[in-house]
Amino acid sequence: MKILFVTLLAVPLLMLAGCGEKSPGTAAKTEKQIKIPDEFTSEKQIPSVLENELTPEEKAALINQIMPSAANEPTPEEKFVKLRQDAESGDAKAQNGLGVMYYTGEAISKDASGKTLSNDPEKAAAWFHRSAAQGYADAQFNLGLLYANGEGVPKDSAKAVELFKKAADQGNADAQNNLGVMYYSGEGVPNDAAKAKEWFKKAAAQGNADAQANLDAMK
Repeated sequence: MKILFVTLLAVPLLMLAGCGEKSPGTAAKTEKQIKIPDEFTSEKQIPSVLENELTPEEKAALINQIMPSAANEPTPEEKFVKLRQDAESGDAKAQNGLGVMYYTGEAISKDASGKTLSNDPEKAAAWFHRSAAQGYADAQFNLGLLYANGEGVPKDSAKAVELFKKAADQGNADAQNNLGVMYYSGEGVPNDAAKAKEWFKKAAAQGNADAQANLDAMK
């Protein structure tokens, strides 16, 4: 019989907000037919080949067609300031969201010498702690993942299990799956295949593909 070992799945952190879908629009026309080469551009950029072909007004109009925005829509900086204000006032969801931004590097952070960091798991962990202490399931899962991987906090499998269990009991499918992995591998908790299967089933019932794959691997 071949024994399949299930490793701890690196489940992505739960983002504060998903990426918005852009509605298909009519391509802007210019007087010249310009062949645009393949290149990556961010949401509010236009292909470099057009930079010298359009006037500033035409560029602004084209960008507005690509990524239209409401006149009173806050800027990313304003959104961050509001999120931090809400987090500092004790809003658990905002605290978790701010932690995610520091973990991914979306929020700029600097070390003691003033060097800009690509991401800041320690600051992320601090905000996850605040949110998790209020019982916010997503933060409990995120903090558990940091403890499981030793990012921003000392590696502590038992603490990870504790946090995954709190989030799993609230129905967080990712936490249920990771809790199953911990039971299966015996990390931070005694090995128990039956309990692992139980948690995998709960997560799979919510549509968690990783949990279903783990169940299949156990067969």
